[in-house]
Amino acid sequence: MGDMADGYRERETRLPGVTVWTRGSGGGRYRVLPDGCMDLIWYDGGLLIAGPDTVAQLADDKPGGRYAGLRFAPGAGPALLSVPARELRNSRVPLDAAWAGTAARLLTERIAADPAAGLETWARQRIRAAGPADPLTAAVAAALGAGHPVAAVAARTGLGERQLRRRCAAAFGYGPKTLARVLRLQRALTLARAGTPYATVAAESGYADQPHLSREVRALTGVPLTELLAE
Repeated sequence: MGDMADGYRERETRLPGVTVWTRGSGGGRYRVLPDGCMDLIWYDGGLLIAGPDTVAQLADDKPGGRYAGLRFAPGAGPALLSVPARELRNSRVPLDAAWAGTAARLLTERIAADPAAGLETWARQRIRAAGPADPLTAAVAAALGAGHPVAAVAARTGLGERQLRRRCAAAFGYGPKTLARVLRLQRALTLARAGTPYATVAAESGYADQPHLSREVRALTGVPLTELLAE
């Protein structure tokens, strides 16, 4: 059933905006950080959708749990999963509750022998059927991910801020300001995990100063930065 030894592994695919991952669990509590992404997850013989989070989510695993999943980059999930992101915000929803008829059951049966490989095959076929992704969604995610202000992103896309909020809610699950905070957090964590001093992390990630970084990390993850890195 693929490589699902204890620990987390991921690999990029040739599919735009799609990462395949697996995880084996020794049991216990873990923290899922907001990253702007959506996931389609196989666990214990079933499939569920993890919607975009605004804050960290705590979950408990039973020993020996095995997972396989697809992580969709910000904005990529709704078109492939046929569900607006705003309907799944901060939620974990069984796939058969999101899809009508027998589609979820058939997909679950189809990937049972090798969930990771089966999900990747499904994604490849789904992308082919769905056609080109919305370039506006990708442009907004890239601009906010690079730290550009929301007003500048709205002007660059030719949308008013109200229109941008509506488009973002459907594509990302929340408005551009929330997405910008989440993506800024991810930039900061990448630097901090590499051993970058916190003051430099704050400056390079777009925070006003180190106290601002500390407040935002605690607000979005529930713990101070030092404790988060220790986890």
